[in-house]
Amino acid sequence: MKFRKFRSWLVPLAAGIAILAGVYFLFTLGRPAPVPVKHELYEGVTYRRIIRYLPHAMIAHVIVIDRRLQDAQFIVTPPGDVEGGTVKARTTSEFLEEFGLQVAINGDGFFPWWSRSPVDYYPHSGDPVTPNGFAAYRGTVYADGLQNEKPEPTLYVSRRNELTFLRQPGNIFHAISGDRMLVLGGEIVPGLDDEAIQPRTAIGVNRNGRYVYLVVVDGRQPFYSAGATFRELAELMRDLDAHFAMTLDGGGSSTLAVEGEDGNAVVLNSPVDNYIPGRERAVANHFGVIIR
Repeated sequence: MKFRKFRSWLVPLAAGIAILAGVYFLFTLGRPAPVPVKHELYEGVTYRRIIRYLPHAMIAHVIVIDRRLQDAQFIVTPPGDVEGGTVKARTTSEFLEEFGLQVAINGDGFFPWWSRSPVDYYPHSGDPVTPNGFAAYRGTVYADGLQNEKPEPTLYVSRRNELTFLRQPGNIFHAISGDRMLVLGGEIVPGLDDEAIQPRTAIGVNRNGRYVYLVVVDGRQPFYSAGATFRELAELMRDLDAHFAMTLDGGGSSTLAVEGEDGNAVVLNSPVDNYIPGRERAVANHFGVIIR
């Protein structure tokens, strides 16, 4: 008798689980599977997908570059010959393909920008924009960030591909700015917001500069990935062993792309421009990696 009662609710339970699993599969279709992943993209370049469920769903995509094993070259988007801005807007995928890169993430915030609806937004690819903060390409400074009331932190890249934060060198080569510092000297920056949950992009280095960390957190996608607060992002960067780390533009701009086997860009995360999962936003500048 007890076995029959057990069977009577076991079948509906199994059916319910199967239905929920099917719905979840359809919901996540076309997006990276919400399962942990770790594999080597190139010698010395590793991709990790980190999954967390508490205190909310979060999917983080991490590129770790070991500069001892990989003689990587870093590049920032160059200025453009456009009126009304200093650079033409591109998606991260377009940036990667145009400059023959192997890895790319979105860069600084920019202006002008609006996103009123899926058909009423700016910029489109090719439209003139200007980064919010300081930016330079091969010694040419094309954004000074002086219009900002709060100066943005800046990452400088030397000719020898050494990365330093905040300390402007005598000879500027590449430079890209971000929203705020997350980790300074191995310590999380005090007072970081721990309430607003959004898609995020960050870049960091370990203590001796051997490892470079590129991180994109998916967000604004219910039941898939809500995003991260600045505090959570800083904790993630510190867990990765970042000694210095800075956020770049987040929200609908957050994108991580790599070169596929056919040479075309493959987006590893789930961008969410205008709240549409999988839709990339055209942005002002980017941070790219050339694998020799």
